[in-house]
Formats: sequence, structure tokens, C-alpha cells
Amino acid sequence: MVEHDDRIDFALAAYRADGDWTVQDLTHDHLGDIETIADALRRLPGDGGAVAMVAVDEDFFVIVRVAGSTTRVLLSDVTAAEDWELAESAVEFLGLPDLGLEDEDDQVPAGDLDLLGDLGMQAMEMGLLLDDVDLYPDEILSDVARRIGFGDQFDDAVGLTSA
Repeated sequence: MVEHDDRIDFALAAYRADGDWTVQDLTHDHLGDIETIADALRRLPGDGGAVAMVAVDEDFFVIVRVAGSTTRVLLSDVTAAEDWELAESAVEFLGLPDLGLEDEDDQVPAGDLDLLGDLGMQAMEMGLLLDDVDLYPDEILSDVARRIGFGDQFDDAVGLTSA
């Protein structure tokens, strides 16, 4: 059974204009599915499009990047699609078959590990972060935000203190 995604930890959009990052909240209305998030991102200015980071119930996260008509998606754990509409939407957007995973304790990321590669977060680094099962979504996304240039704004927006 898929639940309504009302346990959003945070949903942020970030974009860079004239070399400076701007981070803002995405409203709950923008979080129904991947297409709705992408539509919200298309409305933002930005030199290279915009990036959304959405964390749900300390369980999983989705990164959506829109540049022009191109939408790229990374889902931290496909097993979340069993319980969460947003994760199910990401799996559908990515065109993944029903994976029928035996062990739902294993986190299995899906999508574009290199969607932030041109901003400084390479696919291999993203994969290593996703492999660390001791990290919560906010910790992973804080690290990602830091590596691509808006870590302080991200931490301020989600209430993390900088280490």
C-alpha cells in the first residue's frame, strides 16, 4: 500500500545565477510526483537549471535536476517505492521494471548518479555516499550540497549545524 507523502523531512530547490547559489523551500503542493517537482524547478531562474532535494521520513531522498526540457532523477532507495508515492513516481519516471527485491534492508539506488557531475559531484563519489548505510538522507544531501557549492545555505534551510 502506498501512503501519502506527508512525512517530508524537507524539500529544497537550489539554483545558481551569476555564480551565486540560491536555496528555497518547495511547497508541499510541488511534491506530488517527479513531474510536479520538475515543473516547479522549470519556473526558477538559473544558469544551469535547478536542483531539488527532497528527503522523506529519514528513509530515502530524491534529487531532481531540470535544465531546459531535460529532467534527471536520482532515487536513493528503490525499495521505498513500496511505501511512498514520491519514490514510486521516481521509479516510474526512470522506467524501471518491478524489481521484486528479496531483501528490503538493502538500499538500492536508481537513476542518474552523475546528474550533478558538471557541478562537482561525480558519479563515483555519489555512489560511495549512497553505499554508506549509516548516513541519513539529510547527512548525504548536506554533503552533496557542500560539494557542489551551497552547503551552508542547505544546512541553514534544514536546520543542520555546520561541523
